[in-house]
Amino acid sequence: MSNKHMAIIELAPNCEFGWENEDYSTLWWGDDNGTVKPTEAEINAKATAMATRDAHIQPRIRAYPTIQEQLGMQYLDALNGTTTWKDAIAAVKTAHPKA
Repeated sequence: MSNKHMAIIELAPNCEFGWENEDYSTLWWGDDNGTVKPTEAEINAKATAMATRDAHIQPRIRAYPTIQEQLGMQYLDALNGTTTWKDAIAAVKTAHPKA
């Protein structure tokens, strides 16, 4: 889903809507939504804010060790009294901080 689509969901949770190619002029709004359709400017502003807020997520996903590697680290940490797993996760979070 695109940032604009997700922005509408955050602006109006549980509302029915649809559009073609993210063209605001084609945005239809469900009759039972119980909330006012957001403006194009509101959608764009929310999408921009979300992109800034979530910019750390994909780089972190790529940088984290695989689940298998993490489980191995946790097992060895428990066995040896080490903190390899915590150190690896902390390093990724430090390298890719939240905005």
